[in-house]
Amino acid sequence: MLDETLLEPATAATATGRSASGEPVRALAVSIRYPAAPAGGPFPLIVFSQGYDTSVSAYAGLLDAWTRAGFTVASPTYPHTDPAGPGELDESDIVNHPGDLRFVIRSLARQAGDPASPLRRLVNAREIAVAGQSDGGDVSLAVAADSCCLDSAVRAAVIMSGAELPSFGGAYYADGSVPLLVTQGSADTINVPPCSAQLYDQAPQPKYYVDLLAQSHLPPYVEPGPARDYVAKASIAFLRAYLQGRAGALRALVAAGGAPGVATITSAAQLAGAGTACP
Repeated sequence: MLDETLLEPATAATATGRSASGEPVRALAVSIRYPAAPAGGPFPLIVFSQGYDTSVSAYAGLLDAWTRAGFTVASPTYPHTDPAGPGELDESDIVNHPGDLRFVIRSLARQAGDPASPLRRLVNAREIAVAGQSDGGDVSLAVAADSCCLDSAVRAAVIMSGAELPSFGGAYYADGSVPLLVTQGSADTINVPPCSAQLYDQAPQPKYYVDLLAQSHLPPYVEPGPARDYVAKASIAFLRAYLQGRAGALRALVAAGGAPGVATITSAAQLAGAGTACP
């Protein structure tokens, strides 16, 4: 349950992309969560992308955990992939999402630099990360590590049950990558573990892999319990390390190797016994 004493109510903004001629082409509703004491800002920014046919609201527990930890969290509602969105569901629209995500990042960073904008006290434009689950993880990885879509403002990425998507074009890691945290349910039959293993093994260090034991595709990110708690703990430690230079908690997590019966974590260059290739 949302702790209203720790969070301000989410606010809404609209980002409108424009074509080369200046005509509006897409409108994106963006929900913004921020810590309850905004006078302590500006805060690091996480831009979160949801999975296909799953509303942003389903991830509220995880997004609220990030906000309580001192991050501002922006979550766009992409057209055609969020059931609460403005259009009919169409998973093929994902090819437009890296551009949408980059536009949202640039819009928020620009507003953060405007003395008249309320985002000036909420967003530190030098401390921006992307995070996403499933299709949202694919989109986040494209902006973090694919030459098609790199955004230089991004400093770190959390890829939750994601994959490398060839339809974006470009080449993964050709121009390097920001630090990555990859999380994956070992019993996921929708985004199978070899896809997360592939993107992790190909990525340069620093990188971290969380194996969520016996977890399927969506529950460890949307359902309360030890798995979601560990995802929150690991992602907060990772983001504090690579956005704020506070690496102590992340080093301790890796040294511990995970949580018994819940998850393991590694920063190895390659995963041992990663199994078959990603389909």
